[in-house]
Amino acid sequence: MNGKAFRNVLFLSLIGCIGGSLVGDILGEHFAKIEFLRRTYSIGTAKPLVVDFKVMSFTLGLNFNINLMAIAGIILAIVVYSKIRK
Repeated sequence: MNGKAFRNVLFLSLIGCIGGSLVGDILGEHFAKIEFLRRTYSIGTAKPLVVDFKVMSFTLGLNFNINLMAIAGIILAIVVYSKIRK
């Protein structure tokens, strides 16, 4: 996989993740039986790293909030990309 193809897959995966997360939130809010679609799982640092030099300070942290529909969106985006590419 060359650099451009990797960027395309990464971009489509990000779009699929955001779209899937939105769909999961909307469906989970309106239908009580599938409320589990709204439940998010946090992956990353609980507290960000703070570096303070008295003159300048910066904060480093990375956190992903993923739900079931976000994962489904990523998978769907990869499948769509593989179909488009052929």
